[in-house]
Amino acid sequence: MLSPKRIRVLVVDDSLVFREVLSRGMSSDPNIEVVATANDPFDARDKIIKYKPDVMTCDVEMPKMNGIEFIRRLIPQYPLPVIVVSSVDGIVFDAMKAGAVDFVAKPDVSSAKSVESFIYEMIEKVKIASAAKVLCPKAERASDKISVNSAACAGKIIAIGASTGGTEAIYNIIRQLPGNAPGIVIVQHIPPAFSAMFAARLNSTVNLNVKEARTGDFVEPGGVLIAPGDQHMKIVKAGNKYKVHCFEGDKVNGHCPSVDVLFESVAKAAGENAIGVILTGMGYDGAKGLLAMRRSGARTIGQDESSSVVYGMPKVAYNIGAVEKQASLNNIAQLIYKML
Repeated sequence: MLSPKRIRVLVVDDSLVFREVLSRGMSSDPNIEVVATANDPFDARDKIIKYKPDVMTCDVEMPKMNGIEFIRRLIPQYPLPVIVVSSVDGIVFDAMKAGAVDFVAKPDVSSAKSVESFIYEMIEKVKIASAAKVLCPKAERASDKISVNSAACAGKIIAIGASTGGTEAIYNIIRQLPGNAPGIVIVQHIPPAFSAMFAARLNSTVNLNVKEARTGDFVEPGGVLIAPGDQHMKIVKAGNKYKVHCFEGDKVNGHCPSVDVLFESVAKAAGENAIGVILTGMGYDGAKGLLAMRRSGARTIGQDESSSVVYGMPKVAYNIGAVEKQASLNNIAQLIYKML
């Protein structure tokens, strides 16, 4: 029997020490082979042509050219899945916009525990990235004006779940929604330090009020609450409103926060007054919760394969009958409007 093909990885970082740490760490997994390392984007370009890697890890701050500009120039010519390695900084979302498929926070190299956790996360993300679809960024067009009747939104709630590729997918949807849209609750699988940054970035670029959720926050029209990166989030009914409860807990389906935890609470608290949307991501988190929502009378939407970076979570949800309507990412906002 032939052994499975190993994932070929190129590591790009200007630090020799970090290149060694990352290369040795990832090579400890039998399914991964670090075929080369590079110390800057120009060196990386030559190594890509020579070694034809399946996945590239890339630092953001590098000499000669920063990682974001490198990714922006690389993707149209070589649609290679890129995982960005960065300090805790909102700049990673610029990298995602440029075409990277995922990102990881740099560890404290003086802490063995931090490095070990980082290597484990990188190995998992490299495996996911190897199956990801690289979508070339397109010039952002002005979104079609969507207007909704405030009366039609009364008592309604929109719940969204996403993973790999989700930060850009979420932005693409909510930037098209008007300021009087129903309250929105979101679980995006994201490292803890980045969830508040993601919320702040969205808040500065869309018509809605976006913030990282805190227990006791009400789900208000025109507002978006994003689950903290290390806490589950669920909603509960409070009179004629909904409020969120955020809490620490074991991972569900490999994740905390979990989309299933949110969706199942929405099914229970909001029933037919909810719309559930499941977006790009690996695995099956959110599928059962979306099915519970549909069975409780909610309308449900799944992102289609062609527009998904990873067609995993939406596929599982579709296959078990949780998805009422499947749509391309660019059409989901309009579909939400029609359902309202």
